[in-house]
Amino acid sequence: MRRALITGGVGYIGTGLASRLITRGWDVTRLVRPGTVLHSSLSVETSDIEADICDPDVWSKTFQQVDAIVHLAAQTSMYTAAEDPLADETANIRPMIQLLETCRKGEWRPFIVLASTVTVIGLPQQMPVRESHSYQPLTVYDLHKWMVEEYLKMYCRLGYARGTTLRLANVYGPGPISRRSDRGVLNKMIRNALAGRPLTLYGTGEWLRDYIHVDDVVEAFIVALNHPDAVAGRHWIIASGESWKMHDAFALIADRVAHRTGLRVPVEHVDPPAELSPIEQRNFVADISGFSAATGWQPRVSLKEGIDQTIEAFMSEKAAVV
Repeated sequence: MRRALITGGVGYIGTGLASRLITRGWDVTRLVRPGTVLHSSLSVETSDIEADICDPDVWSKTFQQVDAIVHLAAQTSMYTAAEDPLADETANIRPMIQLLETCRKGEWRPFIVLASTVTVIGLPQQMPVRESHSYQPLTVYDLHKWMVEEYLKMYCRLGYARGTTLRLANVYGPGPISRRSDRGVLNKMIRNALAGRPLTLYGTGEWLRDYIHVDDVVEAFIVALNHPDAVAGRHWIIASGESWKMHDAFALIADRVAHRTGLRVPVEHVDPPAELSPIEQRNFVADISGFSAATGWQPRVSLKEGIDQTIEAFMSEKAAVV
């Protein structure tokens, strides 16, 4: 039985990942923030340990008896990061340095899979976007995520650690509700439609997005854990490889909710707020051939199918807030 530690293990991706790893025969430990009250939907057969990943001793004291670490825990709002860059640095960079230093000093080599984001590149200069695309981060959040990636790569090059980075595109699908208003936009629109609220879209909605279902993302993490030699020391893009104009995706949500409930809501176009980050006004679609060739992974869930699954999940149960 292999042993995995998941930081952020009761979060949006971590919940599904923990459950699926257990079904694949893994022994899973989740790191949760002190004082976390687990919603019933977050309860799975794991060992849960309360600890603060910003504690410099957390790794050496508790987590050296694992074969793999999936590092999902992070401060995830670009706007929060912009308001307090030093706090974001503490939350997003220092835990990785502390983990890597524990590996170096203790000669401890669990395989680390880091969750990052495709927005670290800034505004794409060509599409589809490949792993070789240059970096020009436009937000504090993306700069810090890129720095965390680079720390992991450097320690891997020096032989002090083993690991890889998965850069995630726009993730959606069933799971806990994010407290961050700028995260999980597609899920938020599905909830709005089910509640009979209009779907609000900035500008014309012509911006392109690459939406990836959470089940496909979870499978990508498992595939990375199962193919460490093929993916080690690099970053990889995890996306569907299909582009959707935002207004078409929102219209599809309205159509599928109407098909399921008989209630149709309008898609309303409004002027973007002055403080809207340029990164939210980008076009993006990925070339996923690199990770697919290295591991055999392929996304399975179409946007229509994924929206239908999410509608059913939101209608059948109350999701936890994380």
